[in-house]
Amino acid sequence: MHKHSNFKSVPLGTRLIAFLWDYVIIAGYIILLIGVSFLLRPLLTPLFTTNPLLAEINGFLFITLPVYLYFAICEGSKWHATWGKRKMGVVVSGINGKSIGLGSSLLRSALKFVPWELSHFTIWHMVIPSKYPNSFIFALLATVYGLVLIYLISPLWNKNKQTLYDFIAGTVIRYKD
Repeated sequence: MHKHSNFKSVPLGTRLIAFLWDYVIIAGYIILLIGVSFLLRPLLTPLFTTNPLLAEINGFLFITLPVYLYFAICEGSKWHATWGKRKMGVVVSGINGKSIGLGSSLLRSALKFVPWELSHFTIWHMVIPSKYPNSFIFALLATVYGLVLIYLISPLWNKNKQTLYDFIAGTVIRYKD
């Protein structure tokens, strides 16, 4: 890995293309889930219609957790990158240029997926009758959009082009040696 002083920032466009390549895998997984859900509909329907908390937990287990683990394990592995990042020639490393390891990768991915999971929580409470008032639900939606906006523009705020979650986790996206 590069040393911090030789670090050349990866443009946002390259990061976006890497994510789009990863989204091919995510979309494939979601298509597989949809196919399986048609086959197992009678078993799955109660898991997603009984109450918002049960739906949220099952959505997390079936959708968010596998995607989260894909990013965390790949970026914490010897490749330091997901399939999309490898295709684009970039890796995730510590700010010091060293490998981040699984612990930091799990933290980075958890922070990265906070808006995604918070949006799922909010949507389940909008779709299934909930005890939360509409004002709370709309405040959560505003929080989701605020976090997404901060995540998108935060690389413009610093020389290392770190997102807020990269800054907190002490990680950067850099070109592979």
